[in-house]
Amino acid sequence: MYAPTPALTPNDFVVVHAAYAIYLLVSIALTVWVARVLSSTGETFLVRCFGHDEDLARSTNRLLVIGFYLVNLGFISLRLGNWTPGYDNLIGELGVRIGVTLLVLGGMHFFNMLMIARMGRTIRGWIADYGPEANEPPAMPR
Repeated sequence: MYAPTPALTPNDFVVVHAAYAIYLLVSIALTVWVARVLSSTGETFLVRCFGHDEDLARSTNRLLVIGFYLVNLGFISLRLGNWTPGYDNLIGELGVRIGVTLLVLGGMHFFNMLMIARMGRTIRGWIADYGPEANEPPAMPR
């Protein structure tokens, strides 16, 4: 069995909610900052990966940013569960929570880069095989 959670005192209530607020503010701010930096600097990379097709690069960039936000904000929200911060190690707990969020942000970045590199090679192959004047691209490989 498990021990019941003791009732929170008014001071505990303030500490818990302050910790939640700090975690959410820092994590969401980092997510927004990373998404903006990656989006603005990554568009040039996407244009080159997609054979200088700027429309495809811009739309892919927007889709990547939306997916990045959804995954990371969902992860940040899930990390709030099963966490009751206390006085004894509040800074350490916040550091671990934010650190794991940063690791997930980094992991998402490397995953996105891997997928973009794979898609870019495929699209460059299409351009080389069919040329820019081809009316329709070949079917996506499965």
